[in-house]
Amino acid sequence: MTTPTPGDAAVSPRHTPEIILTHTRVLKIAVPVVLSNATVPLLGVVDTAVAGQLGAAAPIGAVAVGAVILTSLFWLFGFLRMGTVGLVSQAMGRGDRAEVTALLTRCMLIAVGAGVTLILLQAPLFWAALRLARPSQDVAAMAQEYLSIRIWSAPAAIALYGMSGWLIAQERTRAFFLIQVFTNGVNIILDLWFVLGLEWGVNGVAIATLIAEWSGCLLGLWFCRAVLATPDWRNWAQVLQAAALRRMAVVNVDILLRSLLLQAIFVSFTFLAARQGDLELAANQVLLQLMFVTAYGMDGIAFAAETLVGQAVGARKRSALRRASVLTSLWGAVVVLTMALIFWLFGAVLIDRMTTATEVREAARQYLPYVVLAPVLGGASWMLDGIFIGATASRDMRNMMVISALVYAVSVAVLMPGFGNHGLWAALLISFVARGVSLGLKYPGLEARVSRASAG
Repeated sequence: MTTPTPGDAAVSPRHTPEIILTHTRVLKIAVPVVLSNATVPLLGVVDTAVAGQLGAAAPIGAVAVGAVILTSLFWLFGFLRMGTVGLVSQAMGRGDRAEVTALLTRCMLIAVGAGVTLILLQAPLFWAALRLARPSQDVAAMAQEYLSIRIWSAPAAIALYGMSGWLIAQERTRAFFLIQVFTNGVNIILDLWFVLGLEWGVNGVAIATLIAEWSGCLLGLWFCRAVLATPDWRNWAQVLQAAALRRMAVVNVDILLRSLLLQAIFVSFTFLAARQGDLELAANQVLLQLMFVTAYGMDGIAFAAETLVGQAVGARKRSALRRASVLTSLWGAVVVLTMALIFWLFGAVLIDRMTTATEVREAARQYLPYVVLAPVLGGASWMLDGIFIGATASRDMRNMMVISALVYAVSVAVLMPGFGNHGLWAALLISFVARGVSLGLKYPGLEARVSRASAG
């Protein structure tokens, strides 16, 4: 089976895909995604680094607080990426071309509605978020300006989730690669120009991201041009089919709740750091960018799992489900062990490249061991997320995320009073382990469900 290139006219499979799973096929899907996703944390590194060149902790903190608030708001609609991969790949496994096309239209309608809603509600949302974060006065003022600029990219950012999931499910990962590299490349170039060249400060970081996200959205629509040039995308009888809408709603609501809980963990992590002072906030922000390198790298392997597991489930083939899970997990292990080794050997050097503030460098080095451990302890949770998304086992994902969030909350309450920021980092890593173990215990149920569906 060949993987369509970004410019291919075909927008859905001509035949039901064969479930032939090899390491080569896994890598054909994963490598472009790994490479493109590597630019996402690279963008975070550049955002932090250009703010760090201003020579104080407050600008770094403002970018950290502003970015985590907007990322959290946008990622509430991350179900458009995750749910779409599972639904589209399963439709491909069934050979249902009409549903593949209809799913793209549904995603775009949701993205426009969600983006406009966030823009209209920006004032109360930002007020509440900054009240929760309680950063210093300087950080809060700069973060407010950052937020008021970047919010206007909401429709584009959310639409990109849906388009990315739709392309990945069809194994068009080269198109996904080009969108990511283009978007983040534009962002990085404009970051450097606006902040270091034009001296626009934190506002320059926000304007660069605004322009980049709209540019990426337009490129994504271009890659979907074949389906948009036909009347199929506006076949409203198919798009608004009641059974398909109900299924999409159930899957997406579960993923939304799961994403809310996951974002609550990371938002509280940043907010709790902010309450400890600008120094801890800045140090944690630097280290989080390193940790996100692993998360986005693992996403590439997880995306391969989503696509291949989804096709196996759609075709009702238990053996293919197991092989897809095993092959992708092996490559996931390679990624996390490699990243842990890189952080162990070069973590201090990377910290120094990201900020010129001496006190931030020293603080970040104290907590670097947690970033070294994060890939090893979090690898299973990231990998199993991909497997469960492909199977659209969204209820299990939601329930296991509830357990993970409760474990995190208890760990914070127990560890932070005595160990401060060390306790906060330990609680985060404990939540990774809880999610991996709980999802792992649920995996046999996936195979059992596929066997029952095949027998039926």
